Amino acid sequence: MKKTLSVLALTFCSTSFAADINNKSSLEKQVGYSLGYSMADNNSDVFKNIDIDAFLQGFKTALAGKNASLSTADMGTAISQYRQASESKALVEFQKQAADNLAQGQAFLAANAKKSGIQVTASGLQYQVLKSTQAKKPKASSTVRVHYEGRLLDQTVFDSSIARQQPAEFALSQVIQGWTEGVQLMPVGSQYRFFIPAHLAYAETGSGDVIGPNSTLIFDIELLEILD
Repeated sequence: MKKTLSVLALTFCSTSFAADINNKSSLEKQVGYSLGYSMADNNSDVFKNIDIDAFLQGFKTALAGKNASLSTADMGTAISQYRQASESKALVEFQKQAADNLAQGQAFLAANAKKSGIQVTASGLQYQVLKSTQAKKPKASSTVRVHYEGRLLDQTVFDSSIARQQPAEFALSQVIQGWTEGVQLMPVGSQYRFFIPAHLAYAETGSGDVIGPNSTLIFDIELLEILD
């Protein structure tokens, strides 16, 4: 461990940032670059808001075995205050995004409900029949095989079994409410387009990096088979 840190310290102290590091660079430079990149990439939200020069100064001081210019208590207080400020800022931004998404979704659904061919259920789920069939329909307890594509209101595709060219299987009891309700309306072989309000999708939590809080979702679904 000490050997690795010594190499990293040497890299920080001697590397010139004028020259790009590549696979022809010395091993020490490649290791230093790789560790630095990994550290920043895994903590991008932190590193983009701190003083990098101060970070390097503290890093070099510790590796050189010198006494810190801040006490342990001071460092703990600074980090705690920074974390609290960052969390407060992130919460405000999240709440604004949630409010904006909700308002956008409500406006879209209000206008969409007036379009020809759009049907609205008691829960607020909207759907359009793209291909109609006369066949068996699944129950809430059914497992189904489907092809689907999910989009945001700006038409960003966040998931697609069609693009993967591989149908998906879902238990209707284990998916978002809009799916559970909507797929039960579908006869086997039919294709529907669903417009799912946030409260029937991922609500205020969102999902992953793409589906933000209170996002209204659009799904094109083809019901291929009822498995049970």
